[in-house]
Amino acid sequence: MAMPGKRPFWMHQAAEYVLGAVFIAQGLQSLTPVVPSVMGGLVMLNTACAKGTLSAFRIFGRRMHRVLDAVVVVVVVVAAVQPVVSVDNSTRLIMGMLAFVLAFVWWKSDFSESAKTLRVAAVKHGRAPPASRADGTRADAIGRTAGRLAGKGVNLYRNRKAQKKS
Repeated sequence: MAMPGKRPFWMHQAAEYVLGAVFIAQGLQSLTPVVPSVMGGLVMLNTACAKGTLSAFRIFGRRMHRVLDAVVVVVVVVAAVQPVVSVDNSTRLIMGMLAFVLAFVWWKSDFSESAKTLRVAAVKHGRAPPASRADGTRADAIGRTAGRLAGKGVNLYRNRKAQKKS
């Protein structure tokens, strides 16, 4: 669960994929397409490599992605203002605005690891037993009762099926 006021990581990834596509689309419409297209590819590659719900490659964790996101924002700003490679002024302006949007998405995102990921890692390394989901609430009691009833029904069905065979 994301911290209050922060977006969950999957939403962060979705926004970055969209922004990467916008960079590439801007490059396709520009007279000088190289810089915005490369920046879009960089944003999408960074997102695809982070461990998360919408990841393609799952190479590095969320903490590393947080640092790389900040680096990507700086690279986009530098690419927008650099004088070496020719870029349209309107494209520079749009790249600057997209860098601002990337920075805002980064600022309002929750980069903490999911509880499931932390629990699986702890169990894998022998540091903690698997967590129980029992929390003592009414919903928990109803769920347990439903599970027991379903199990009893399955056992009753199997017993009757075994009696018919003998």
